Amino acid sequence: MDLELTGKVAIVTGGSKGIGKAIAHELAREGVDVVICSRSREPLEVAAKEVAQATGRRVLPMVADTTDWSSVEQLVQSTVAALGRVDILVNNASTPGGLVRGALADAKEDELLDDINTKVVGYFRCAKAVAPHMQQQQWGRIINIGGLSGRRTGVISGLRNAAIVHLTKTLADQLGAHGITVNLIHPGTTRTERSGPMYAEQAQREGVSSEAIEHRVAQRNAIQRIVDAQEIGYAVTFLASSKAGAITGVAIDASGGSIPVVFQ
Repeated sequence: MDLELTGKVAIVTGGSKGIGKAIAHELAREGVDVVICSRSREPLEVAAKEVAQATGRRVLPMVADTTDWSSVEQLVQSTVAALGRVDILVNNASTPGGLVRGALADAKEDELLDDINTKVVGYFRCAKAVAPHMQQQQWGRIINIGGLSGRRTGVISGLRNAAIVHLTKTLADQLGAHGITVNLIHPGTTRTERSGPMYAEQAQREGVSSEAIEHRVAQRNAIQRIVDAQEIGYAVTFLASSKAGAITGVAIDASGGSIPVVFQ
């Protein structure tokens, strides 16, 4: 299937590692020129070089802070100046898992506000900055990366992912008439470069093998294996394409079926 993405331009926030980097790689493989951004320059430059060499596309590293409106504006302006346009926004910048993960008694207000400012208001800032460019060309794709903590209880920071569901549908309704779709992907447990060391550390604490830890984690979803970050990239790339023009305002579980609930 030709996804008709060659020559498009994407911005991927939080694109220097993990899911963001995997998304940038898959978009570039389909012919997209990509700007990846995060707060730290060195890992950005390493990731940009790696993805560009693997795909042959232009991959530009840009330092940006999505908690600051002027920084987001500069990111979008610099993207248009360097690549001529912006067609796709992937909102991914956040603290993995959230900052407030324990009991209410231990929860800190400033950390919860930081989570919300980065992942909810940060996504809003980026969407607001790219929307005029997409409206002018009457075509655009915004894909938000959430998390399944927005669909289950237990982690207070999960409220940020629930809020993104509302933001996604609201933006989809407002921007749809301009040829812009807005969708949300909820990853679950996902294999990234952080996974190996994390499982090894847990295995050492429990006195078991890393393989045993991974096997235990894999049993938590329907497909009985850990989803790879590349697979999140596949889903994003399809939603970014012209073939997905009829899909907007929806939240997609890309966890391998880790929640035993019927969604209608």
